[in-house]
Amino acid sequence: MAELFGIREAYGETLVELAEVNKDIVVLDADLSGSTMTKFFAQRFPERFFNMGISEQDMVATAAGLSLTGKIPFASTFAVFAAGRAWEQVRQALAYPQSNVKIVASHGGISVGEDGASHQMTEDIAIMRALPNMRVLIPADALEMRAIIKFAAREKGPFYIRSSRMKFPLVYRNEPDFRLGKADILQEGSDVAIFASGGMVYEALQAARELSQQGIAASVTNISSLKPLPVETIIQCATKARLVMTVEEHSIIGGLGSAIAETISEHCPRLLKRIGVGDIFCSSGAAKQLFASCGLTASAIVQRVRAEL
Repeated sequence: MAELFGIREAYGETLVELAEVNKDIVVLDADLSGSTMTKFFAQRFPERFFNMGISEQDMVATAAGLSLTGKIPFASTFAVFAAGRAWEQVRQALAYPQSNVKIVASHGGISVGEDGASHQMTEDIAIMRALPNMRVLIPADALEMRAIIKFAAREKGPFYIRSSRMKFPLVYRNEPDFRLGKADILQEGSDVAIFASGGMVYEALQAARELSQQGIAASVTNISSLKPLPVETIIQCATKARLVMTVEEHSIIGGLGSAIAETISEHCPRLLKRIGVGDIFCSSGAAKQLFASCGLTASAIVQRVRAEL
């Protein structure tokens, strides 16, 4: 079994490293620092850490205010609260004025598991992708999270960065060179082009290896930049393939699947099938059980590809 690494832990550790050098970095949390892993920052820099309590709207608005003084705020809570409860403040105080605030939301998707449908945020990418000026990112593993946080700290303007509760195997051997609108083709193939995001990138790679043993060549592309999209890479991979497939820990409405559909329908129409959470609220259960029920496993991806081809 592959070794697992925490994406949210990588976030917390990277924040501390950056703050050692950059004194303008400040961190806000909504009483969940033990879960978002901003606790590492709070322990090292208590004077630059602000626990806003269970008041996500205040957290976002305060972060916007701090950015006006030249600070670089990172604001964290669960995805269901960051994209749901504080959406109006994100729209009006961050996206509209292009405030230099980085929202890093943990516990995205259904891997929250036993917390149930009330906390399984499967609509956040759709919500954030629709906002003008908002950059939407989903790291595939802990190493890419490190690269993304470093990038966001340097880049002006608002970001929505989605993390997960679960630990996932590494996709990268070394910290990747992250850039906005860039995608990494992790495996080449001409029968099916698989586009995946977050922890599903690893599952897609496992599926591609199994498919290759069955004589089916699958390309796997990590789409960590959901907005802006890597349009040229998407067209490049889709044009070569007979089938295009998307895999995401998000609703198939408005997320990665929709983004890829919009792109290829305009540039290179191909048969497209989306794997993700259907138009449903999931139930409470172990994350692996929920992944299986939604077809978000390597074996399920293999079966779906074979059926479609």
